[in-house]
Amino acid sequence: MLYQDLIGLKRDGTALSPAQIAALARGLSDGTLSDAQAGALAMAIVLRGMDAAETAALTLAMRDSGQKLHWDHGPVLDKHSTGGVGDTVSLVLAPALAACGAVVPMISGRGLGHTGGTLDKLEAIPGYTVAPDPDRLRAVVAAAGCAIVGASADLAPADRRFYAIRDVTATVASQPLIVASILSKKLAAGVEGLVLDVKTGSGAFMRLAEDARALAQALVTVAARAGCPTRAVLSDMSQPLAPAAGNAVELRVALDSLRGSPQAAPRLAQMVLTLGAEALSLAGIDNGRARLEAALASGAAAEHFARMVTALGGPSDFLERPDAYLPPAPVISAIPAPQAGVVAGYDTRAIGQAVIGLGGGRRAACDRIDLRVGFAAIAPIGATVAKGDPLALVHAASEAAAWQACAAFLAACEMADTAQVPELVMEIL
Repeated sequence: MLYQDLIGLKRDGTALSPAQIAALARGLSDGTLSDAQAGALAMAIVLRGMDAAETAALTLAMRDSGQKLHWDHGPVLDKHSTGGVGDTVSLVLAPALAACGAVVPMISGRGLGHTGGTLDKLEAIPGYTVAPDPDRLRAVVAAAGCAIVGASADLAPADRRFYAIRDVTATVASQPLIVASILSKKLAAGVEGLVLDVKTGSGAFMRLAEDARALAQALVTVAARAGCPTRAVLSDMSQPLAPAAGNAVELRVALDSLRGSPQAAPRLAQMVLTLGAEALSLAGIDNGRARLEAALASGAAAEHFARMVTALGGPSDFLERPDAYLPPAPVISAIPAPQAGVVAGYDTRAIGQAVIGLGGGRRAACDRIDLRVGFAAIAPIGATVAKGDPLALVHAASEAAAWQACAAFLAACEMADTAQVPELVMEIL
């Protein structure tokens, strides 16, 4: 059938067969499906949806549209987050899983909207290469047990092109397309077990818990159909996950956690242990939480992180001397509490947007990021403060930028007499 016939079928609400979906995926990857046709297909899917069988077929077709990675040993585990503010889980979880015997080829992304990107945080490390060729990626994983990198152009190219078209045609917000996009890249990377952190709250893309739960269930269902055991953790994003938002400032928090200091970022530590234990359980490894705690406390996880950094071009002594490689922002100043009371809540999305305003994120794809800027030492919900006590520290490139960021942060912070501290882990599917 012609591409336009297939698009017409979906427009009219007909379920497409795996062969028809595979033909469309081939057209996306080889360019024979035009941009106009791809946009029309995306809109038809947004309006008519896809059932679980169609979504699984699209996932596998996009997985098979390019190179697929294979690993000589395992278990091969990975994690994906739907995005949030202060989310540095990957930087701690990948080496911790490697220290527990897993192989972790973690394909990560850059900042999207108000959320920070794992690759941007890692690029604060001088020399770190986020786009190694496949041979180097295999060598890094062999040396360190893990590699946190970006997807190459040869990995799920149909998804790469389809996402770029969806981005400019108002068709990103489609559950089957989101599911297929996430899973196609993970499956192409050779993952055998996957944990998902699906966030909800003021700093998440899905603010409503029911929307996040529906996406989590769809991801688990489709991954199972594709032959990849998967669990999803529904988690709270009503405040920054780590007490920092920005690239280098979050990297410093991750380093503290890797050095076995969970008290520095207790919510981050809880998320790492929860996701890690679920991942190890998928691989048949018992007592996962205790194993992860031991790997962090003993320094084994930090050693795997250091090996990964060195193998990907970073300094060999980065873990021991981070201050030598992470220059501070020119201006660091406290954000004083305007009144005595309890931190009752945050507009977490606004905090992420304030980081972009400081220069720590992109408004356009071509923007350069100031990796030094952001917020650190953010007071958690439930913290009691006196008037004038610091709610956070702003790291800025100038006094004017610091003043604007301070005002934005205060506008995003709710003070009250009492606070309801939200549970971090809401549900595991």
